[in-house]
Amino acid sequence: MDVWQESAFGLSECSGPTSRMIYLSHTAHWQFLGLVFGALAWILILTTAGLNEWRLWYVEDESVITSGVAWVGIWKACFFSHTLPSLENCQSISISDPFAPTEIPVAQVLVVLAVICGLAGNISAALAMRMAYFSVEDRKNIRLLFLLAGTLYVLTAVLCLVPLVWNMTSIYNNSTIDFPPEFHLPAAPVKQKVGSAIGVGLFASVLMLISGLLFLCYRYAWQTLSSEAPLHRGLNVGNQGLDNPAFHTEEVS
Repeated sequence: MDVWQESAFGLSECSGPTSRMIYLSHTAHWQFLGLVFGALAWILILTTAGLNEWRLWYVEDESVITSGVAWVGIWKACFFSHTLPSLENCQSISISDPFAPTEIPVAQVLVVLAVICGLAGNISAALAMRMAYFSVEDRKNIRLLFLLAGTLYVLTAVLCLVPLVWNMTSIYNNSTIDFPPEFHLPAAPVKQKVGSAIGVGLFASVLMLISGLLFLCYRYAWQTLSSEAPLHRGLNVGNQGLDNPAFHTEEVS
């Protein structure tokens, strides 16, 4: 005779002579929220990589840069001008450009790695959640998937934070950049400010870090799980189940 009971860790299970079945769908709600955070953070990291407003570069001479401020990103520098043929003027910054300070080519590499790593983390997290919510036969890899997803999320956050903090430090130190003449930008601005791209990236990194910690702290993935599980709680397997007292009463009489 099988009996439904709650284990010490809150797992729903059926104890009997032939089976021990564990249910995890009600234990992974925080991890599902972590997956949502991870997906949103990955989109924001993509946005950070595409935005030019990493540094707001304020200039004193507004004869060419009529707006008085240029946007220096990790891929290009742009500004508005009424004296040049184009209203918006942009010049690309390559990883091999000798004038680019170290933090810019490093940011180009690390941000791309963060995008790739974040995508891999989201795929791993989705597979882990699918196994926790829907898998009824094979859960031997659930520990690996949750650990992999959490590690990739944390690694993505670190890869994104390093270039953001490095560029913020250069902004606060008002570091110079020896732009070529075609950029029409002075090497030393009047002042610099943190652009919106860095704010978006910092928010994305925090979300990604929270997601990673949620997956790494999923304690049920660290328990020894049975490879068998029923589709629904309370579903009897085969002929195993509670005895019907009425049936025995009729049999005895």
